[in-house]
Amino acid sequence: MLYSVKMRSSLGGTHGKGGRHISGAERIVSEDLVDETVISMMRRAREHERGCADFIQVKVEEVPDAAVSYCLMLPLYQIDTSEKSEGHRAAEAELIRAGVSPLAARRGIASLEALEDSMRGAIVMDAETGERLDGRGERGVRCSNMDSADTAEYEAKMRGKGLGGDHPREALVLASKVAHGPGTVAELCWSDDPDYVTGYVGSPLHGYGRITVMKDKGDPVGGRVFFVKHGTDVALYEDYMQNQTVLVRLSNET
Repeated sequence: MLYSVKMRSSLGGTHGKGGRHISGAERIVSEDLVDETVISMMRRAREHERGCADFIQVKVEEVPDAAVSYCLMLPLYQIDTSEKSEGHRAAEAELIRAGVSPLAARRGIASLEALEDSMRGAIVMDAETGERLDGRGERGVRCSNMDSADTAEYEAKMRGKGLGGDHPREALVLASKVAHGPGTVAELCWSDDPDYVTGYVGSPLHGYGRITVMKDKGDPVGGRVFFVKHGTDVALYEDYMQNQTVLVRLSNET
């Protein structure tokens, strides 16, 4: 039996209402790993780069087998950049290469640059017109309920690429689910962790393009944009992102 384990944490709010977002995490694990996973998430919330959380919420739920779907992991490639402006130019080029219009690509980058604080979810943007479609303001649309199908194999593969740690592991799993969404053209993201300056552009066509510098070190604001095909059913898209449980496989044989 599988279990969904989710954590969210904040600082300065009352019972999680308001305050500054510190950290969030989620895993889908077997029953024997639930306790270990909860402890790891609690430690992460208390020792995070963004601060020590004074509100931590952990939620554990059973996941029925019938609720799980699978997708393949995106192939990974890297674009080396040395400063934020260079990273943004590389991201714009990758978005356009994936099928996003130049106008929408620029609007997506500008939307994240304009954020005063990090969003909990993503902006959903028309990949042709650059119009924001989700209407969720600062909340955005969360991509949730996903993990690797074989954690040990996946983590060994990431370490072999020199990409150990939570950031790359979680980002590639999330990007793989997003890319398989009903209408996804591309995704743009950079982290809200002050010391993690790497971001990415993900797409069904080209995979996960890791861009080494996408923001200034020390900047605590990050976010993501989901670019979707013109005419996408946004309600269906949001339901997939927020509710569909997806396990990411390394290959069709996994």
